[in-house]
Amino acid sequence: MATTLKADLQDQVQTEWAPLMMQEFLESHLLAALVNKDYQGEIRKRNDTVKVSQIVSPTDTQLRTIGVDADTFESRKIETLQVDVVANKRAVESYEFEDLIDLQTQINTNDDKLRQSMMFSIGKQINDYLYSLVAPSASAPDHTITGASALNSATMLSIRTLASQAKWPADQRWCLADPQYYSDVVADQSYSETDFAGSDIPGMTGRVGARRYGFNILEDDSRSAQEALIFHPDWLLLVMQTEPRFKVSDLHSNKQFGALLSVDLVFGAALGINGSVKHITVRP
Repeated sequence: MATTLKADLQDQVQTEWAPLMMQEFLESHLLAALVNKDYQGEIRKRNDTVKVSQIVSPTDTQLRTIGVDADTFESRKIETLQVDVVANKRAVESYEFEDLIDLQTQINTNDDKLRQSMMFSIGKQINDYLYSLVAPSASAPDHTITGASALNSATMLSIRTLASQAKWPADQRWCLADPQYYSDVVADQSYSETDFAGSDIPGMTGRVGARRYGFNILEDDSRSAQEALIFHPDWLLLVMQTEPRFKVSDLHSNKQFGALLSVDLVFGAALGINGSVKHITVRP
């Protein structure tokens, strides 16, 4: 009976919890939700390698003059760059229970606290790892802005200039600000006054729903230090299994009574093509 119960519980949490946990993770961890997650290949296990491709825009032109050479044209082969991303990270969380019945009770009471606690741990591991890959260009030009006591209009104009010089597409510019910098956004007149910002007033709503200076500005409360990360999604390539994997087992082989519930998610990440000039950091 215990074996049957264990199998039933594992099937239940995998079927019901895994999709919810993935959705909650992406909703609560903005960086993972916004970076590039398109890749070629499949992640079945750790250390699987997938590829991300990008077409190289030609630099030479084929402008023709009618009456001179406009009756012919030259074809070219498509040039692509590829980045290999290895799924070499595993985010893991697990809990022990005195008995399988205790675990069954937790699962069947429709109490989300256990699932959300595991999701928070998994999400924090992935989120912290993604932030550890922040490495903006240090030259030509420098994409690290320091000495910014506030995320005000002058700072945003400097950021906008850097992004445009690096030729970021105008429709995919994001800014994740820690709570201190985000408070600057809420308080600054050029963001919040209706004469500047239209009908969306972040000073009243506590959010920024519209674009400011060409950027979608959002608060990332996972950051404790005063900092902002501004980026185009292609700066970072994130590859993940489509769902986390749950496993239920007993502890008898360890000469213990009780049950164990674990969840893991295999993932990997790497800087994208020219990723160093596709993100900017702002710090005091």
